[in-house]
Amino acid sequence: MSFQAYLDNIEEKTGKTPEEFVVEAKEKNLTKHKEIVDWLKNDYSLGTGHARALAHVIINGPEFEVRQTTGTHRDESGTLRLDGKKNRESVAKKK
Repeated sequence: MSFQAYLDNIEEKTGKTPEEFVVEAKEKNLTKHKEIVDWLKNDYSLGTGHARALAHVIINGPEFEVRQTTGTHRDESGTLRLDGKKNRESVAKKK
């Protein structure tokens, strides 16, 4: 599963975009990886992998180093979309 797919899966499970999680974490003044992971697991019932992926985004933003260049874990770029899968799909349909 690619990094972006993790974020899209989180949105499907919770109904919240990554962008909304970033805002909520800032409102709660959560800045440390462990406290963010614990919050996501406790409040949103996310698994460890999904919580860690989202915590990375909350702390570091949408930019990341692309390590997988082939296969199912591949991301097309080093920039994640935080606006949500549903928003991207609705924009694509309008085109």
